[in-house]
Amino acid sequence: MEFSAQQIASVLGGTVEGNPEVKVNNFSKIEEGKPGTLTFLANPKYEHFIYNTKASIVLVNNDFTPSEPVKATLVKVANAYASLAILLNLVEQSKTKKAGIDATAFIAGSATVGDGCYVGSFAYIGENVKIGKNSRIYPHAYIGDHVTVGDNCTIYPHATIYNDCVIGNNCILHAGSVIGSDGFGFAPEGENYKKIPQLGNVILEDDVEIGANTTIDRAVMDSTIIRRGVKLDNLVQIAHNVEVGENTVMAAQVGIAGSVKIGSHCMFGGQVGLSGHIHVADHVVFGAQCGVISDVKEPTTLLGAPAINAKAFMRSSAIFNRLPDMYRQMGQMQREIEQLKLTIDNAQLTMNKS
Repeated sequence: MEFSAQQIASVLGGTVEGNPEVKVNNFSKIEEGKPGTLTFLANPKYEHFIYNTKASIVLVNNDFTPSEPVKATLVKVANAYASLAILLNLVEQSKTKKAGIDATAFIAGSATVGDGCYVGSFAYIGENVKIGKNSRIYPHAYIGDHVTVGDNCTIYPHATIYNDCVIGNNCILHAGSVIGSDGFGFAPEGENYKKIPQLGNVILEDDVEIGANTTIDRAVMDSTIIRRGVKLDNLVQIAHNVEVGENTVMAAQVGIAGSVKIGSHCMFGGQVGLSGHIHVADHVVFGAQCGVISDVKEPTTLLGAPAINAKAFMRSSAIFNRLPDMYRQMGQMQREIEQLKLTIDNAQLTMNKS
């Protein structure tokens, strides 16, 4: 399908600078733009690419002012990155959707599957499962007994949902994700550890996306809760009885220990680790590889391990780079002080003898 610059601007509520009739049928990166494609400029550090890109249309922010002529047609919008997401979603929605239930899928007699669903080959749907309308269950997905899945969900191959878990509407579970595995609960018993049964479940509210090979453990009692709009990247570990607030996002390899309560609109860089039983306020930003061992009581940006305020961390980093020189200087100062003390002692001794 082809779309003109004017059509795209109309969809996005933008304006056209250049040829409104130029058409595109694909997307490209700005540095690798090709004729007939659309690209975008949101980060100023990529601006130099816009002057030579071969892409036919470039989405830019309304405040963008080129410093030299641009060959491509510009579509100016309030937010170029968000507008690109709108266009990508429109293309995704236009693709042919799989439908029907494959003959090799297993669906328990007590399960109910809503209208318009797709269930792929060798998918397993257990007893008393309820699946809403227009959801897509891809091959080899596993949905355990008494699970509820909402409308318009996508469960990709080899995703696993353990018994009793609840999945809201418009959720996406990528390949290999595991929802409701046992929490890491063991009680010391002599030289061994006795397993503590994990009797709770996991609840994903609406519009949650879970990355590939991410695991969310069921609660010991009650529920591990992922609130509305949360987005988890690949290889994230959420332990038992954790609660993640609305619209919080986590990059790959984040690890959250048991019973942590995380506020809304928080942002986690890659490999952040939180120790158990701590509370995090709303709107907290964690830089990559933060190690958090205590409550975070107000909105802030943290860096380092143990995590501290970002500005304090940067000041400390500046000092850290100078530590070898400071260590040598301190050693020299100590030697000079010892020599000075020796000189004073000798002088004092001479004065006493005289």
